[in-house]
This record gives sequence, C-alpha cells and structure tokens, in this order.
Amino acid sequence: MKLQLAILIFAAAAGLQAQQRSATVQIGFTQKSGVLDPGRISLGQGGLSAEPMWDSRAVEIRALHPKLIRLFIQEYFDLMPAPGQYNFEALDRSVDLILKTGAKPLMNIDFKPRALYPKVDQDIVEPSNWQDWEDLISALVRHYKDRDAGIQYWEVANEPDIGESGGCPYRFTPENYLPYYQHTVSAILKADPDARVGGPAVANYKSGILPALIDLGAQGKAPVRFISWHIYSSDPSEIRSTIGYVNGLLAKTPSFKPETILDEWNMSLGNPVQNPRFQPCYIAETAYQMIDSGLNYSCYYHIRDYYVDVGKFSEFMSPQGAAFMGRWWNRMPQFDGLFDYQDTVRPAYYAFKLLSRLNGDRLSLKSSDSAVHGFFTYDPLYLTHNLMLWNFSPTPVHIAISAEDVPELLLMRPELLDAQAPSYDENARLRPLTPEKVEKGKLKLSIDLEPWGVAFWSFEPAS
Repeated sequence: MKLQLAILIFAAAAGLQAQQRSATVQIGFTQKSGVLDPGRISLGQGGLSAEPMWDSRAVEIRALHPKLIRLFIQEYFDLMPAPGQYNFEALDRSVDLILKTGAKPLMNIDFKPRALYPKVDQDIVEPSNWQDWEDLISALVRHYKDRDAGIQYWEVANEPDIGESGGCPYRFTPENYLPYYQHTVSAILKADPDARVGGPAVANYKSGILPALIDLGAQGKAPVRFISWHIYSSDPSEIRSTIGYVNGLLAKTPSFKPETILDEWNMSLGNPVQNPRFQPCYIAETAYQMIDSGLNYSCYYHIRDYYVDVGKFSEFMSPQGAAFMGRWWNRMPQFDGLFDYQDTVRPAYYAFKLLSRLNGDRLSLKSSDSAVHGFFTYDPLYLTHNLMLWNFSPTPVHIAISAEDVPELLLMRPELLDAQAPSYDENARLRPLTPEKVEKGKLKLSIDLEPWGVAFWSFEPAS
C-alpha cells in the first residue's frame, strides 16, 4: 500500500522543489523497548498576569495530559498585602485551573512583597526580615497542602541570572542565591517535608548559579531534589546539548542524583522561524531529543500569549523593567503560545496532541535518516498501536516503512498534521486520510513527507 501525504514546500524561495531523498523506517509490533510517558513533556504559563490566562482552554489542555504545568508566583498575586497578612485567593484561581486539567502545578517562587522589599531594586534580593519571609513561604505551602492540591514541586526563583529582563524582580549572584535558596526551602519543607524543592531555573544554562546549587546539594548543605534551566533555540540539537552539559555537571558528584527539568523552552526568541510548518515538527523533534537524552521533565513555554499590564508591573519593577515587559509582550510579535492572544489554537497545539497519544509501551523504531525520527507505541487503554513520524528537514523525503511482525488483522487510520489548513477545525489540522486494513504478518507502506512534515498512524483491531 502507498500513502502520498503532501505538504507544500515553504523553503523553495525560487519556486523550485528541492531534490527528494530516500529513507527507511523499520518498526516492530512485538519488540518492546521500555515505556513512553509523553506527559513528561509538559507545559508552563505565567509571569504575565494574575488572571487565569487560559481558563477557556482547560478542556484542550486536559486532552494533552501534561504531568506538570509550571506556574509563576509573581508579585501581582499580592500574597502579602501587609506584614503578617496573607492572601491566596487570586493565586487559588490559577492553581485550580491547573488542577482542573489533571496536571499538578510546578510552583515557581519569584515574588517580592513590598512589606519585605520596600525599595524597588532588582539587586536587592534579601528580604528585610528572613523570619517573616519564611513564615510567608510556609503559610503558602501549608495552604495548598491543606487544600489537598497535591503539589510536589517548588522551584526557587526564575531566571535569577538576568534580573528584570527575565520578567522577574530580582537579579542574583551565586553568592547571594545560595542563602536565599536555603532560607526558602527550609520554609517549604517545614510546611511539607515531602515537597520536592529545587532550582535555579537559570536563563543561561552556563550561569555560575547552576553549578553553585549543584555543589550545595551534593555537599548536603540544603535539599536539592531537582535542577532546572531554560533555553530558547530553534535547533533541537542545541537544546539537547544543554541536557548533556547539566548531566556532565551532575556526573562530577555521582552520589547526588536530582531530577532534571528543562522548564522553559521554545524556538529562538530573537529570530523565531515563522514558517507555520516548522514549529509543530520542531516540538516533535525536541521532544524526541529530550526523551532520548533521559531528561526527567520539561515545560514548554507557554500555553497562551497574553498582554501585560505595565502599570501593575511598575509596582514591583523599575520603570525600565516594566517598560521592557510592555514592549516585549504588548508590541512584539509572539509565536510562543499554543493559543495566540485572541485564544486561537495554533498548529503547535496539534504536535502536542499527537504526542499525547503515544502513551504506553515503547516499541522498536529504526530510521536510516538522521532527520527522520518518530515514536512507535502500544496503548493498552485504547488497544491501539500508534506511529508518529516527522521530517525535521528543509528538504522532502520518501520514506519506506516496514514491519515483519504485524500480530493480527488491523485497521490503519492515517492522519496528516496540516499546519496550513484554511480552517482551525481539528479535522482540518489533523487531516484524516483513507483507512486501510493491514494483514497479519508483514507491513510495507511508503510516504512522501515534505519539509517539516508530520504524519501519524493508529492501528486498531479490525472488526
């Protein structure tokens, strides 16, 4: 059988089709190689508003089955309106939205209450009273423990190495981050001894704050249950290289084994690829590189693009910092969100939708082409084998797919992720093609994938 799945070529600026190459992919229906948990390629949202920014999209996010959704606890939530007074009502709404999806919040602590930080200055990172700070943090953690929110992960700081340009009101050094971390995690663990604490969520993965925190944890001077960092790059191999770098740091202290969480990632911020076909394929390829490198979790930033209130940010950031936030989010073109400013679904969403179907036993898949990757799984809940392939390349490819061990008569349902469909309808974006029956024994099919093409097949028992 032969399926011709056509995607228009974007890269041919001169109007000429690039020369097609050939590849082979061999899959094994009975050859298990572990378990795939795509929910570990999770999501993030926050740093922009106290409003639940994607409340109209809870159903769509629930369909992706993320394990975690990272949430910024910024100063606009006004958790400490006055000394000794706590207010968690606004934050509750965003936490409850995450819980509604079946995910758990990864709580990122990045706020500076005016009662403890009377002067707006990103380089003032120590509160005026450490005991009051610890009491606030303990009250916050205890509040969600009492509500049975099931929150495990508490992260200390967001992009502490770059200050207000990272959207947060402080700029740390390795020397002053470590005592801040120690005070904060002590307060977290006082309220919840089982909490998983970590950081530092650096913007630059080679920041000195990261190895300093690793050394702190390795020496037993503070609990460090996970290590986190960020990268924005349109090259998935560059993203993978950051994982290798962090693993290299951890290899120096082999008895210290925290989880690794890359909890902000997306295409290059300064020069994102605007070809609508690229981002869905980029997400699939980056997920592949993360899983293949043994990363524990990641959080794609972010769920929805959203405007910021510059006046609100001016209450806890410098005029320059607040203006930067306004220019970046209110004037610059944005390509990060699975949903845009108008809450319209982007093609990137459907890459996560296809990945979410790959839960279960991971099966053998071997490709002859370094730009053709994929996953093949068996889902014991839906009783289906699921195959996802993509061509992370600016040139088209002809792929011959084969298997020798089809276990029974199956019905194959192919789909094409069509990033340029004229409709936002899911049936247009994930365009179904003609189902075909697959006989027991051998499988042979072929597919033509254009640049950045993504295809999916499900195999279910034939009636």
